[in-house]
Amino acid sequence: MNIADQALVKKINQELLLNQILSHSPISRAKLSEITGLNKSTVSAQVNTLIEKQLIFEIGQGQSRGGRKPVMLVFNKNAGYSIGLDLGVDYINGILTDLEGNILQDCYHDLNELAPEKALEILFSIIKGFLNQLPDSPYGLTGIGVCVPGLVDNNHIVFTPNSYWSQFELQSLLQQEFNVPIFIENEANAGAYGEKKFGSASNFNNLIYVSISTGIGVGIIINNELYKGINGFSGEMGHMTIDFNGPKCSCGNRGCWELYASEKALFKSLKHRVSYQEITNLVQQNDVDTLSSLQNFGFNLGIGLTSILNTFNTEAVILRNHIIETQPIVLNSIKNTVSSRVYPQLNYQYELIVSSLGKNAPALGASSIVIENFLDIVKV
Repeated sequence: MNIADQALVKKINQELLLNQILSHSPISRAKLSEITGLNKSTVSAQVNTLIEKQLIFEIGQGQSRGGRKPVMLVFNKNAGYSIGLDLGVDYINGILTDLEGNILQDCYHDLNELAPEKALEILFSIIKGFLNQLPDSPYGLTGIGVCVPGLVDNNHIVFTPNSYWSQFELQSLLQQEFNVPIFIENEANAGAYGEKKFGSASNFNNLIYVSISTGIGVGIIINNELYKGINGFSGEMGHMTIDFNGPKCSCGNRGCWELYASEKALFKSLKHRVSYQEITNLVQQNDVDTLSSLQNFGFNLGIGLTSILNTFNTEAVILRNHIIETQPIVLNSIKNTVSSRVYPQLNYQYELIVSSLGKNAPALGASSIVIENFLDIVKV
């Protein structure tokens, strides 16, 4: 076996062992050998390498079935840190995480229709704030993950129909300023990945994540893998036509789903521009107009979700929207609409679930992309 082949085998073995330690920590060398099928000398050698790289460490002895008690191994979640940033149409949500995705610091900024240059200034300020609070660690900041609501191709923002982020070459700007790996992803894709890694979707192999805000974005996971299409543009189902005579959309098409079922469409249907809290107050007062608007919001969402379920036949659909999370009438309306329209054969074979991570789902997904890249590079 040549040197290149030996290096590849070592990398594969390290990845296998590290994944098992991540999943079953604390775990002994003997148990790793049993689970992976690797011989004890290979396990011992690769574990020692991972310890030298400070990716894992030993803790006290575990239970013994007879003979010497085993020394247990634990993943070093504090070996480095990651930043995840969700750049919305009118907000920036940032998080600092350890290598297990635990949120150590967070920062939310409402952009309030600020000029693009000012929004970029706030973005840089958030990152610098996290860096100032970064704990000491062997690897420091391992990278920055960014997600935006729009088309993203190979870390390049191609088009953001409802915001101005596409006018910046964000990857190069951030790379020059912070000198760490930069990853840029679509917001719904990142949200789907976050829910799969850390949220309510962890037990599903096939799922759809639907982000509903100013527009509608869809993240697709098939057989545990994020599906992005050949150019990374999959999931733009907010722009599927549901009314071919409908009004013109910001994407250039007419009658797009998000014109009827986005949060922006809901607020437009209300008599007065209100806040989330005011919607809650009006619901508690049984305000007929508000209840009717929420019911219609759920109905319009259900129309599009029926097409998605009929197309993908997934185990679950994860819904991310503050109003759906706080107003049960909307989720009930969605469920009623879908169940009355979806193929009868699909009924009760899918789950409609509210996001368990809320607003942090996309930022967590972006952060986990950074973490996985770091762990892949640092092996061997």
